[in-house]
Amino acid sequence: MLLIHGGAGVIRKDMDAETERATRVALTAALRRGHALLAAGGSAVDAVSAAVVALEDAPYFNAGKGAVFTHDGVNELDAAIMDGASLRAGAVCGVQHVRNPVLLARAVMERSEHVMLAGAGAEAFARTQDIALVDPEYFRTGKRRQELADALRQSAAGEEVDHYGTVGAVALDGHGHLAAATSTGGMTDKRWGRIGDSPVIGAGTYANAVCAMSGTGWGEFYLRTAAAHAVCARVQLLHQSVTDAADAVINGDIPRLGGSGGAIVLGADGSFALPFNTDGMYRGWIGDDAEPHVAIWPDEC
Repeated sequence: MLLIHGGAGVIRKDMDAETERATRVALTAALRRGHALLAAGGSAVDAVSAAVVALEDAPYFNAGKGAVFTHDGVNELDAAIMDGASLRAGAVCGVQHVRNPVLLARAVMERSEHVMLAGAGAEAFARTQDIALVDPEYFRTGKRRQELADALRQSAAGEEVDHYGTVGAVALDGHGHLAAATSTGGMTDKRWGRIGDSPVIGAGTYANAVCAMSGTGWGEFYLRTAAAHAVCARVQLLHQSVTDAADAVINGDIPRLGGSGGAIVLGADGSFALPFNTDGMYRGWIGDDAEPHVAIWPDEC
C-alpha cells in the first residue's frame, strides 16, 4: 500500500481545468513509480523516496521544482524520511541547491550518524554523497513569483497570507514495514530561516512499527502538537484505529489551536486515513490491485 499527498489548502475557485488535469496526472505517476518498487519487492523506504522524488520533480507542488519563495525571493527547501521498522530517520532544512531534498534526507539517515542537517552544512554533505545539486533558478516558476508578489501586497495591506503546501508519502511493504517521507518549500513569504514541521521528526513526519504519517498544512500547529507522533502514539498505545487517531489530531487538536491542514496516515494492517479540513487536498492511494486512485476535493471518495 502506498499513499501520497501534494498538499492541503487547495482552493477550488483558483483551480483551472488544465492545472487540475496536469496535477492529477502527476499524482498518478508518483503512485505508479512508488508502487512499482513495492511490487518488485522493494522496501517501504524505497517506495516513499521514489514517490516523493516524482512529486518534487513536478512543478505543480510546493516542493523541489515549483517550491514557493521566501520573503527575500529565494527557495529554501526542507525534507525528512523515516523507517518505521528501525526508527531511523534523516532530515534536511534550508537547502537551496539540492534538486531532490528527500534523497539528501535519506542519505543523512543511511550514511551519517546524524538525523538533521541544515543549510550550507547539509549541502556540503550532499557533495560527498553525489546528491544532485542545481542552480537555484531550477526551482523557480512564474506562478510562485506571482504568489510572492501577491503575498507581499497582502502583508502590506494587513491581510492574512496562507500560501503553504507540502508533498509526502507513506508506504507499507511486503515485509510489513512502514515508512514516511515529506518534502516542502515552506510558506510563501517566510522570513528569518523559518523551518516548519515537515523536516521535524514527530511533527510533520513519523513512522513506527504500527503507523506512518506525513502531514501538510500550517506547520507551526503541527510542531506545537507533535502531530505525526501524536497520531501514531494513539494507534500504538491507545489502540485507536488510524481513522480515529488521525481525526482526533488533524481535525481536533490542530483546529482547536487555530491551525488547519491534512495528513495521510497508514497502519501496519493496511488501513489508512486521509483527513483534511481545508477546501481540498491533493491525495492518492494504490494497493495490491495496482490501480491508482487520485482525489483533490472533499466530495471525492
